[in-house]
Amino acid sequence: MIRITKLFPSLLLCLLSVLATPGRTELVFGPGPEGPGNALDAIVAVVNDDVITRRELDAATAQIERQLQQKKVQVPPQPVLERQVLERLILLQLQTRAAERNGITIDDATLNAAMENLARRNNMTLTQLRQTVEKDGASFAQFRDDVRRELVSARLRQKMVDSQIQISEQDVDNLQAQLASAKNSGSPGEPVSGDNGAGNSDAGSAGGREYHIAQILIAVPDAATPTQIEAAKRQANEVLAQLRKGTDFRELAVSSSAGQQALEGGDLGWRNASQLPTLFVDVVPKLKPGQFSDLIRSPSGFHIVKLLEVKGGGAAPSAEKPVAARKGKGSGPASGAEQSAKSPQTVMTQTHVRHILLRTSPQLSDDEARQQLAQLRQRIQGGDDFEAMARAHSEDKGSAARGGDLGWVVPGMLVPEFEQAMNALQPNEISEPFKSPFGWHIAQVLERRQGPPPPEAERAQIRETLMRRRSDEEWELALRRLRDEAYVEIRLPQVPAGATAPPAEAAPTAQKP
Repeated sequence: MIRITKLFPSLLLCLLSVLATPGRTELVFGPGPEGPGNALDAIVAVVNDDVITRRELDAATAQIERQLQQKKVQVPPQPVLERQVLERLILLQLQTRAAERNGITIDDATLNAAMENLARRNNMTLTQLRQTVEKDGASFAQFRDDVRRELVSARLRQKMVDSQIQISEQDVDNLQAQLASAKNSGSPGEPVSGDNGAGNSDAGSAGGREYHIAQILIAVPDAATPTQIEAAKRQANEVLAQLRKGTDFRELAVSSSAGQQALEGGDLGWRNASQLPTLFVDVVPKLKPGQFSDLIRSPSGFHIVKLLEVKGGGAAPSAEKPVAARKGKGSGPASGAEQSAKSPQTVMTQTHVRHILLRTSPQLSDDEARQQLAQLRQRIQGGDDFEAMARAHSEDKGSAARGGDLGWVVPGMLVPEFEQAMNALQPNEISEPFKSPFGWHIAQVLERRQGPPPPEAERAQIRETLMRRRSDEEWELALRRLRDEAYVEIRLPQVPAGATAPPAEAAPTAQKP
């Protein structure tokens, strides 16, 4: 993307050069009789003070086409796919500028660490990861840029949404009582109602049932008029009618959905009942694998959810081949919680840990935060008291008052970045500074033991997954507001009417709950 305010001086020079040189192609700003531009990229969208060029759109579209072909999803007509990809690029650009306004940057050291972690999680070296990316026909430099944008997006989400969410003790109490009631009733198919969730699989639904789901979202703008709402509902009903005729759900998600996962076929990954979005809680457990819902209204628009697979809790075998889980699932603040499926009787490793947290800001860069924590670590190793340092410097106010003490934690209670650093420590060892979605930390393991999870572990897991559920919902709304409040001018031709994927075999439809 090119910043328009920086573009005009260079455009003037280029125009003078073009006019002075015979045989040069004119600058093109969008579709027209001139054909594609050769001297400069055509501009396909204006986003506030930025532009998106035809070259950027073509590269992103080609990448999505390869991914769809690998998943054996029919590629929609080119104008439809281009419009969907362009919407993703617009949203990415808006997030980038919002991150800049909030002082969020990702330096090369942080990016390199993230790349190494990504390779390690896939049991590869960095060289093998590069070879795999390039074998798929992608540029490794572009892949690095994509990872950088993912990190920027995660930090922006933490600052705009996660830091504003408050989970009360009453919220936790209510859900804990609901989960106990659900377990005692022994009804594995019944969802837990309300705006609540739990952090472990058994807590999420009786018998540990999990659901692999996908969605199609037909969005409505903020403060939509009745005419806009009716138009969106009409489009959603048209999509629903195509699904009932047998059109593949993934193809319609790619061509029609405004959800963040549209270009992944709408795949939302695996969720237990407590991790389902609030508006799906009463719907998904009543579906059978392969079925999809009627329209579900939310502030974001009209949703259609499909149940792809079910596992655990005596679930029947799935009726269809699964769609691959979306990349980057669980990037929110409680992303490790779904890994823990332990019952209260399970013996597990418990760790008593404390930490010091520094958050980045326009006044504190990543490098400065890392250096400050490195200095604090040296002082503590030299004899200064950890508790005193945490009280004086940590920006995690809850634990700072306790000298940085996080208490006893079990697997899945903390975000993966923190848990990974903590697990590498011996008792009394202090970590090097490391990064999580919340900021930069140093951590010290005080002791370890084996035993059942302490009572506070269940409450912490409930709180963390409650946080994730609300975060998912608020982030979706925040992105829609970013898009609705921006000045966006799209310079692509209109998508032809009826340009959707052809029907496939008929799919079963669930009755309206």
